Amino acid sequence: MAALACAALASGCAAPGAPAPAPGREPGRAGPAQALDPQARRAAEHARLVAAAQHWRLDRVPLTPPAPPAGKPEITPRDGFEVDGQEEENLPPVFTTVPTRKKVVFLTIDDGAEKDPAFLRMMSDLKIPYTAFLSNYLVKDDYGYFRRMQSEGHTLNNHTLTHPYLPGLSYEEQKDEICGMQTVMKKQFGKAPTVFRPPYGNYNGDTLRAAKVCGIKYAPIWDEEVFVDHWEYRDWDRSLHPGDIVLTHFRGRDDWDGTMVDDMRRFLNKVTREGYAVARLEDYL
Repeated sequence: MAALACAALASGCAAPGAPAPAPGREPGRAGPAQALDPQARRAAEHARLVAAAQHWRLDRVPLTPPAPPAGKPEITPRDGFEVDGQEEENLPPVFTTVPTRKKVVFLTIDDGAEKDPAFLRMMSDLKIPYTAFLSNYLVKDDYGYFRRMQSEGHTLNNHTLTHPYLPGLSYEEQKDEICGMQTVMKKQFGKAPTVFRPPYGNYNGDTLRAAKVCGIKYAPIWDEEVFVDHWEYRDWDRSLHPGDIVLTHFRGRDDWDGTMVDDMRRFLNKVTREGYAVARLEDYL
């Protein structure tokens, strides 16, 4: 594999994240270089991914997701996850899996406590999409970390101001938590999202009514959760399914016996081994 990486990259084997040669120039030459044809570009990119997977100590190169669907699937609440008035009031659906036959899963990361620069480098090197659900009390000390994440194409969504147990609050208190975070998101990241995850996955009818008033259209939770040392499953078969939403958290050694990089290695090794690619959740909403 290393030989493939060296052969396909004109500049030789470089460490992941090393700066690329300036466009239009061959390394060590002053004149313009001939543009690579599409097949050569694909080979070079594959070689780069091989090197990145080796650098981050993955078992194999993560699979490339298929193109986003031309027609978005209809998102409905998971059976048993509806609230009174769900359909009549057109409340945001709570769901754990996106309807698709494609072997894709969606990576979602909650709260924002750990701000590990190595995690950003890893996901950028490997081109793995993910969605972050942010709580202001944990991200306000370093909005710039999440702006960098956003600049690399990852979506930032609402996870309330202070991460409370929402069903224990009044409607107005829930509305303040959700709409307040919408205001923060718009100010700090330029956009109020339409996707919201209730803390702990707990909600009631007032949660979804408040979310709707705040501009929320979807309330995904998760079907599996990955930790640095194990997986947990919602369903009895303890398996991944096409379209499953996977949860993890911004955590590090203060909370886990490992880092976010270790957590992502466990996640990526399993989904790749089982034939799944990681797709961007918002492409299906």
